[in-house]
Amino acid sequence: MDNSKGSITLPLATGEGSDVGEAPVACQIGQADLLHMYYYLCLTRVLEDRITTLYRQGVILGGVYTSNGMEAISVGYASALERDDVIAPYHRDMGAFLVRGITPYDVVTQYLGRRTSPTKGKDGNVHIGDLKRGIVAFVSHLADNLPVATGVALAFKIREEPRVVATNTGDGGTSRGDFHEAMNFAAVRKLPVVFFCNNNQFAYSTPLQWQMAIPNVADRAKAYGMPSEIVDGNNVATVYLAAKRAVHRARSGDGPTFIECKTMRMHGHSEHDSAKYVPKELLEEWKKKDPILKAEQLLLQCGYADEASFCDVRERIRAEVEAAVEYAKQSPLPDGADVHEGVFANEGEVQP
Repeated sequence: MDNSKGSITLPLATGEGSDVGEAPVACQIGQADLLHMYYYLCLTRVLEDRITTLYRQGVILGGVYTSNGMEAISVGYASALERDDVIAPYHRDMGAFLVRGITPYDVVTQYLGRRTSPTKGKDGNVHIGDLKRGIVAFVSHLADNLPVATGVALAFKIREEPRVVATNTGDGGTSRGDFHEAMNFAAVRKLPVVFFCNNNQFAYSTPLQWQMAIPNVADRAKAYGMPSEIVDGNNVATVYLAAKRAVHRARSGDGPTFIECKTMRMHGHSEHDSAKYVPKELLEEWKKKDPILKAEQLLLQCGYADEASFCDVRERIRAEVEAAVEYAKQSPLPDGADVHEGVFANEGEVQP
């Protein structure tokens, strides 16, 4: 991506994502970059849908957590970073993993617990990290990754390196103490970190209005003197442009930004959760705002693509994902003798 700008609140998109004012904003992004993000939106959806099918077939054991309906957030923010930047993601950030270089082969072998997976079969979920690709592995407890991201940003500032950290959590994660500690420390030290909130309306089964007495999660940034921005989390173009502004600000030495991305979790908290607590009419409303459909509308309006090119992308991705599934199924399980490998850091190991 072409990588290179805060307290601004952008209007949220409504309806089916074909608002008249959206296309000119999207057209600020070059054709190659917007098509690049469309590819990763589709790859994320197809890959996670295939993983869900494997889970329902009993091939995958443990939990499956997807970003269905929220792919634009992780794809958008990861695409705004430079190669030497770092992400400290969470479990809805499949798109960011893929943009940073984690492959479908890595993801499926990880879920199947194979020796060929990034953790060599020591984990059966997406607790994937690769410091060579600038990815800090995350743990299940949401918001725990934010203080880690802040620590990485502090290291960059001490070393005087022009690098930025992006980190993400859900709306529920912003109600935890480690979220507030990270925000406060980053603001006080003016660290080069960008905080994203994937506001998908529910912290597991708890709706937003039962978590906080403020209208927007972004209001929490005011307590720390941190600029914030609210964007349509289903519009990859607005997420990307907001991320670019915040990344530029952080890289310029002006400190952190908090970006709230309004979206909706279209599946349950995990695939074993039926999400019966979510009103059906709410899901129907958000189906019309699907981030892939919205991206296709923007590409058409900008004259960057046509229906035939969308079909080509989808077919290519299906083949890629099926090849990854077959590879994972044929890959060996871990050897018990390898259980101690990769548990402790080795001298001279790559640092972020």
